[in-house]
Amino acid sequence: QVAPAESGGGTVQAGESLRLSCIPFGNTFSQAWYRQAPGKEREGVAAIGRGGATYYSDSVKGRFTISRDNGKSALYLQMNKLQPDDSAVYSCAAGFLDISPGTWFRIGKYNYWGQGTQVTVSS
Repeated sequence: QVAPAESGGGTVQAGESLRLSCIPFGNTFSQAWYRQAPGKEREGVAAIGRGGATYYSDSVKGRFTISRDNGKSALYLQMNKLQPDDSAVYSCAAGFLDISPGTWFRIGKYNYWGQGTQVTVSS
């Protein structure tokens, strides 16, 4: 299993969009996006389970969409209506355990982590 790598980060203005990519997630069952802002704990943003069920944190629900392309072993995060509070380093994670509404955000569910990509949203 090769560690996944993120791409697509950058600097945008509030209200704009970005699409993050993470390749490859290999033979893992579940994948997720996390973010960490300076001085804050890492937080789960979104996840997708083995059967395709998706989960989101309350702070991004309705604005972000997680998806994957199994054929390309690619995970995506479409981020719309970005706000300055969304600024952080975004990392993808992949694991062999399935996830549920009560577990998808647990770091221990994921075995492989990317190094992260910076997203900066200016007001």
